[in-house]
Amino acid sequence: MSDERRVLRELVDAHGRTYAEEAGIRLTDTPQPLYRLLVLSVLLSARIRASVAVAAARELHAAGMRDARRTAEATWQRRVDALGRGGYRRYDERTATMLGEGAELLIDRWGGDLRRLRAEADGDVDALRRLLQEVPGLGPAGADIFLREVQRVWPEVAPRLDGKALQGAGRLGLPEDPDRLLRLAGGTDPAVLAAALVRAALDKAVVEDTRRRAA
Repeated sequence: MSDERRVLRELVDAHGRTYAEEAGIRLTDTPQPLYRLLVLSVLLSARIRASVAVAAARELHAAGMRDARRTAEATWQRRVDALGRGGYRRYDERTATMLGEGAELLIDRWGGDLRRLRAEADGDVDALRRLLQEVPGLGPAGADIFLREVQRVWPEVAPRLDGKALQGAGRLGLPEDPDRLLRLAGGTDPAVLAAALVRAALDKAVVEDTRRRAA
């Protein structure tokens, strides 16, 4: 086994968990899980630890905000409180507003169902990325987060290793080329591979742990 293949295997084995899985989202191509992933992507977009964003997403779900309609119907204060319980305090008020506005946009334009947004893109991933960025709080980075994770259930997106994932590869001394990484990873789920690489990009401890395991 090559050194690069060993490093990638150890990374995926130890850190190959999608952020949706961490947030308790059982991702399927149905409205509620897709909406929860969208919210998680908005939360992860802020300059805040990923673990805090995940905890906040879990609290919003526990508070009943599982789809666009329930989020839109929840009071602003209820959204703020849920975010606060997840430790998402620095951005709680602004994010509570954006989540409400985003939920209303989803309902008005796509009937609260992200599958309709997908249908509007009609298989064009660039168009899909642009449409996602119409959601308040979801800029280019947030759209990339959503696409990295949703490729598990939206085949037209896969395989997707974006700039952040390639940054993680570089930190590990791996090729910063999607095709080469996919070949090295063999049959690894691209969503899992992308998540593991992103974790390496965001956390020096992941890089150090992976190198230690591969030594």
